[in-house]
Order: sequence, then C-alpha cells, then structure tokens
Amino acid sequence: MSDNEAAASTPPVEMRLTADGSATLFVPALNEHYHSRHGARQESLHVFIRLGLQARLGSQAGRPQPLRILEVGLGTGLNALLTLADVDGKDAAIEYDALETYPVPPELVAALQPEWDALGPPLSALFQRLHAVAWNEPVALAPGFTLTKLEQALETARLPAGRYDVIYFDAFAPEKQPELWTESIFAQLYGAAAPGALLVSYCAQGQFRRNLRAAGWLTEKLPGPPGKREMTRAVKS
Repeated sequence: MSDNEAAASTPPVEMRLTADGSATLFVPALNEHYHSRHGARQESLHVFIRLGLQARLGSQAGRPQPLRILEVGLGTGLNALLTLADVDGKDAAIEYDALETYPVPPELVAALQPEWDALGPPLSALFQRLHAVAWNEPVALAPGFTLTKLEQALETARLPAGRYDVIYFDAFAPEKQPELWTESIFAQLYGAAAPGALLVSYCAQGQFRRNLRAAGWLTEKLPGPPGKREMTRAVKS
C-alpha cells in the first residue's frame, strides 16, 4: 500500500483536550474519543495502571519476570508511557506488545508532544521515541521495558498461547467496533493469557461481561474512573 493509499484509508482524527487537561484524539466519522472526555490521563491511571498493572504486580511477587502486557489499541501511547513511568525504579521488567491498525499520523504526534514536553524528561523524549520506533519488532524503549508495536488487527493476530499477564482492552466502544467485543475475541485473548492474568477495560456493558464469562473469564465490576460509575476486570483462573 502506498503512503497516499494508507492516508486515504485512515479516518480523519482531531486532537481534543479532556477535563483533566490531558489530550485525547477524536474520530468524527465514529463520533468517538480515544479516551474519556472526563480525563484521559486519570482514566488510564485508574483503569489500566492501578487496577490492571499494579494489581498484577502485587500478585506477581516472587514469580519469574518479566511481566508481559498486551494492549488492544496503542493509540496515542498513553497507557504504554504511564506503564513505563509506573514501573520506573521498581524491580520489574516489562515486555509490552501493542496492537494498532491506525497509527497516529506524524502531525498529530507533533500536536500531542507539548503535553509530554511539559512533564519533562524522560517522558518527553520517550513519547517521541515511542512513535518513531519501527513497527512489528521488539525495541528496548527504556531499560527493562521492551515495546513491540504490532500493526495488525486483533481479529487476525496470531497471539502466542499463555503469554500475557495483563491485557489492556482499550478498543473503541462496543457500538463503534462491535467486531472486537465478541465471545470469539475474548476466547482468543483467554488462550493468549497466562494463568492468573488480568484483563481490564473501561467498559461495564452487560453483554461485554457475558461474552467474557462465556469465553472462560471470571469477571468483576469495579468503581470506574471519574465520570464513569463502573468498569470491568476479568481474571483467567
């Protein structure tokens, strides 16, 4: 596919600020934001870092490293960078695989850069590096943190069996991307998950949880981030 063809197949995206001052992206064709309008950063910290990453690290004590994470929807790289920041200085090695079918175009990466510049080094440089590194090959983004950006759809991805300790399920909402919220998708992720793995999502829809349970996951409803009453966490027993 040529650059022109790739650009034509990518839906137009706009940068928007959310209520906590952090940025997100908006897809007008879907009328959908990449993150919560009530606060992109605080949603990511609550759903994926505190109730996913930190919860799994707490139960991982004494077990072999590294911790392996799969993100469904790399997007702006927010979850990956907050994960890196959270484990910085801790005795935790991370292997982070992220699926993405629509990489953020360079002009939007540039538009998002000032937010990370305001946080200072090393996050400012890491944001730039995250978007610059090659796709489909592992890269040591920082000491103890290996990132593999996978430019492929979850539906056709060949995920290794029993690999992942945490799954960040950050796809667009079920009504926007129904093909990613099916029982077969969650069975695929169940097969790719290690025993005791956690799957976390901002979504609390009843059909979502039923599909998870039908695929073998044990589910629980937890308090959601600001602006959202509930979220979902699932475990592979």
